[in-house]
Amino acid sequence: MPKRPQPRFPEPNSQPFWEGVREGELRYPTCDACSEVVFYPRLHCPFCGSRELSWKVSRGEGSVYTYSVVRQNRMPGFIELGAYSVAYIDLDEGFRMLSSVVGVDDPTRDIHIGQRVKVEFEPQEEGDYPIPVFRPI
Repeated sequence: MPKRPQPRFPEPNSQPFWEGVREGELRYPTCDACSEVVFYPRLHCPFCGSRELSWKVSRGEGSVYTYSVVRQNRMPGFIELGAYSVAYIDLDEGFRMLSSVVGVDDPTRDIHIGQRVKVEFEPQEEGDYPIPVFRPI
């Protein structure tokens, strides 16, 4: 797989997420004050404003909420992919994540809304952070 853009640290909003990815875990924050899931990662709860957040580990299973197929891309790190999906995945823990559905023969035909998927971590070059992607189950 081509080298994808990587996070730059220090990054206080998402560093625990990326540390989890490196360990093969899909982590997400929840608010200690109101118990809401806070995703995308940030330093405060968008529901109540609390800065008291705890990180949990997702099972990594969910369903395709919606998707699109990119058929042509000239951005380095994506050129060699050919047609690929960009998808919103609704995780069973209650948050939605932007990612990609992989492991299909033809992303224009083999992905559908509501399809069950599970996270896997696409390795990058040595020392880089893997990218969380989803495969049909």
